[in-house]
Amino acid sequence: MTTPEADYPRLDPRDFRNALGAFATGVTIITAALADGRRAGLTVNSFASVSLAPPLVLWSLSLHSQSLTIFQEASHFAVNVLGRHQADLALQFARPAENRFAGVSHARGLGGAPLIDDCVARFECRNATRHYGGDHVIFLGAVERYAHDQRAPLVFNRGRFGGFSLD
Repeated sequence: MTTPEADYPRLDPRDFRNALGAFATGVTIITAALADGRRAGLTVNSFASVSLAPPLVLWSLSLHSQSLTIFQEASHFAVNVLGRHQADLALQFARPAENRFAGVSHARGLGGAPLIDDCVARFECRNATRHYGGDHVIFLGAVERYAHDQRAPLVFNRGRFGGFSLD
C-alpha cells in the first residue's frame, strides 16, 4: 500500500539531499542490455545488500530516467563496484551521453549485461522484482555470479569522490 504524498512532511529538497550526503556510500555502475542490442549503464550509489540466503541485492532508479525501460525489460543487470582509481569512469556514466560505453573496456555477462573491466567487485543479477516508492523504482536482484578483489573502493561523500586505505 502506498501512502499518499500529502502524508509526507514537506522538506527542503536541497537541504535534505545535503543531509543524505553525510552518509558515505560506495560507487557502482549498474548495467543491463536487451536482446535487440540496446544497453544502459549509469552511476549509482543506492546499491545495498538485502539477504545472504538467498543472495539478494537492491538499487534504485528515478522513474524519469531515460534508461528505465531497458532496466525494466532486461532479464539481468550487473553491479560494477568501482575502485578508487575509477572516479573518471563514475563521472562518465553519471553525465548524459549518446554512448556512455565509448572507450570503456567491458565483457558480456549474464543476459548480455556489460561487465566493466578493472572493477573491485562485480555482481551479476537476475532481475527478480521491482517495488515503487516515491519517484524511484527499487530493483531487487538475485545474485547469480560475483567476483571481487582487495583493492580500495571508490567512495562518495558530501558530493565528492574519495576513498580510504585498506592497510
